[in-house]
Amino acid sequence: MNIAAHIKDVPNFPVEGIIFKDITPLLQAPEAFNFVVDSMGSYVMEQKADAIMGIEARGFIFGAAVATRLSLPFVPARKPGKLPRDSHEAKYALEYGEDALQVHKDSIGRGKKIAIIDDLLATGGTMVAACELVEQLGCKTVGVAVVIELEFLNGRERLSKSDVFSLLSY
Repeated sequence: MNIAAHIKDVPNFPVEGIIFKDITPLLQAPEAFNFVVDSMGSYVMEQKADAIMGIEARGFIFGAAVATRLSLPFVPARKPGKLPRDSHEAKYALEYGEDALQVHKDSIGRGKKIAIIDDLLATGGTMVAACELVEQLGCKTVGVAVVIELEFLNGRERLSKSDVFSLLSY
């Protein structure tokens, strides 16, 4: 399946100098979307994950679909101020700013094996923060799955403790 045909480059978004990889056309192509969900699902099963954490917002799309397909719990990692109960927080730097992720403290039981899913791996900051949240929950990251990896930003190097699966590399 040529999923690259369903990814569109958007120059200078969200800021000047960034080439945004738009996954919207992929979501509008059921055969391609199913291929991505099936591929990520196979990876998650190989890692023997007990649950899936999806990173806001596009990681929710893929993560929830994979979790549903595999009948696994889904743990949303949200931007600050979006969760109503006690939460853990991990801060990170983006290539164009700073942000944080939060997860409910009671979102999953301790000792679980978690696979983290997002749409894109760039510098790795977001994914490192998600791995930190998994640790704060008393769990273990057993794998990281993304649709797109921007290899030139070396995000994989920051995830040396985690196995990384990507469907497309640029």
